[in-house]
Amino acid sequence: MSEHDDCANNCGSCEESCVKHDFSVKPHPLSSVDKVIGIVSGKGGVGKSLVTSLLAVEMQKQGHSSAILDADITGPSIPKAFGIKEMVMTNEQGITPFTSKTGIDIMSINLLLEDPTDPIIWRGPAVANVVKQFWSEVIWSGIEYMFVDMPPGTGDVPLTVFQSLPLNGIIIVTSPQELVSMIVEKAINMAEQMNIPIIGIVENMSYLSCPDCGKKIEVFGKSKVEEVAAKYGLKVLGKIPLEPSIAALCDAGEIESYNKDWLKEAIKVIKELV
Repeated sequence: MSEHDDCANNCGSCEESCVKHDFSVKPHPLSSVDKVIGIVSGKGGVGKSLVTSLLAVEMQKQGHSSAILDADITGPSIPKAFGIKEMVMTNEQGITPFTSKTGIDIMSINLLLEDPTDPIIWRGPAVANVVKQFWSEVIWSGIEYMFVDMPPGTGDVPLTVFQSLPLNGIIIVTSPQELVSMIVEKAINMAEQMNIPIIGIVENMSYLSCPDCGKKIEVFGKSKVEEVAAKYGLKVLGKIPLEPSIAALCDAGEIESYNKDWLKEAIKVIKELV
């Protein structure tokens, strides 16, 4: 067996005698999670946490129990979007996630801090271990769809989630800029190298609708998402516009009041996952 704990599942670089490690982490004995969907991005600032929140909200509205595992340890924003200020409860059995107003179970590092503005100044391995603990020590009870909000890039935490959690697939979030399109391909290539199914791509900040005439204004230039998706045989699952009302809902902690259907195709495809 390989002695390398940093195995990236890229067997082409290993000796033929190497046996692939099993890095999977068992869930809490009291947990029950049917499907796990990772939400990833090649870079920060494209709206990955927003997409995670909207998917969980919409799934919950359709009568399916949903949850969010906030794996963005150094930049958690999920609690703010849901207006959560309390800390989670722990006991001898494990950690109980916070349940939002509409019934979404949520776990984030900020729910363990007395002051949510305290920075998490940890090295990569420590951050990755916390993500594994969020899976193994939190009691996720009766969850049909769990959405994992991952930090941007292809570093320690995405690698840990890919190797440790039973992902049914990932959704890649992007924005229209040319630079972002290039970085999206890095995320796609990482997932393919690690044999993680890619459900599709969601484009955020896709356009701005003129409040007077309704014309779509491409603020960040012409979208490349269809071109990138076609190159890799992927589906475009939705295009979210620049919408001031979304920012207002997140700032007010009222994201569960969202009532648009920009991600209806994404929800449909997720429901069809085997």
